[in-house]
Amino acid sequence: MAYRVGMASVIIGLALLALWLYCLFDVITTPEQDVRNLPKFLWVLIVIVLADVGALTWLLVGRPRRHHAVYGPVGDAMGSGRWSESGGNVPRGPDDDPEFLRSLERRLRDED
Repeated sequence: MAYRVGMASVIIGLALLALWLYCLFDVITTPEQDVRNLPKFLWVLIVIVLADVGALTWLLVGRPRRHHAVYGPVGDAMGSGRWSESGGNVPRGPDDDPEFLRSLERRLRDED
């Protein structure tokens, strides 16, 4: 007697496997000081032993707070040394720096 598996079951299984692998690698690569609520070692065990429940728990409770892709960690701009979207230590391109543009102009004139 052959066992039939529907396509939906395969897709759901692969999605759960991908979630589990993502969370496992995320726990492993997250720096120890950024892990929330439990030590990193325990989070690795929880994700391995409890599989998808552990993965969801990691995402909701243990994962570090959200980081902005461009500006880094979002925090206060008042002396924390972190970048924020609202100002503070926001990185600027060299074309926004008047001193850089002046030095570039001088170098170009010297080469001619």
